[in-house]
Amino acid sequence: MRIWHVSDVMTSDVVTVGPATPYREVVALLAAYRINAVPVVDADRRVLGVVSESDLLRKVEYAGADRPQWFEIRGRAARRKAGALTAGELMSAPAEVALATTGIRAAARRMDEAHVKQLPVEDLLGRLVGMVSRSDLLKEHLRHDDDIRVDVQEAVREATLTERDATVETTVERGQVTLSGHVERWSTAVLVERLVRLVAGVVFVDSRVAFDIDDHDLVDPAPAYFVA
Repeated sequence: MRIWHVSDVMTSDVVTVGPATPYREVVALLAAYRINAVPVVDADRRVLGVVSESDLLRKVEYAGADRPQWFEIRGRAARRKAGALTAGELMSAPAEVALATTGIRAAARRMDEAHVKQLPVEDLLGRLVGMVSRSDLLKEHLRHDDDIRVDVQEAVREATLTERDATVETTVERGQVTLSGHVERWSTAVLVERLVRLVAGVVFVDSRVAFDIDDHDLVDPAPAYFVA
């Protein structure tokens, strides 16, 4: 079964800046390309950090603020960014990044945990190869039901390989999957549902698969790769 990765949805043509890029030039790039952040890279395209709109706004916020009180509230990092003149001084570092091979669900969790809207994407050598945003991760839900159904059926086949008489029927409507039929073991029924949930574009799974043997005390149907 094919799992979608960051490389399937990322933007490959990435606008970047160097650490010496001036503040005004960074602002102009974000406005011209209608983006809200830009990675800062070195000569080998290794990510040093990220400059976002919130980093740039420190200077705007500081301009009309009372210095002692504002610095006391915002802290040392805000003071540094308010006086920054280059991308290297403005950037948030180290940057939250993802590998091109990262699963899109893992990338979504990383964005949520780090409270960021995008992640620079690196190859195995640490070089920038793309940028993935929250909206990019939603692209899987634009898939046609027929394409989703093909992958759902493949997931079912993988989950039931050890059962000769398993019969699982699938229907897909607007990304919502209904599973029905019969398998021998409870663990197989759970495995079917969990693999189907990993299919790109699936938004909900209604599993009505029946089973004969309740083996939930004998096996662990949730190995680590289910979190991909």
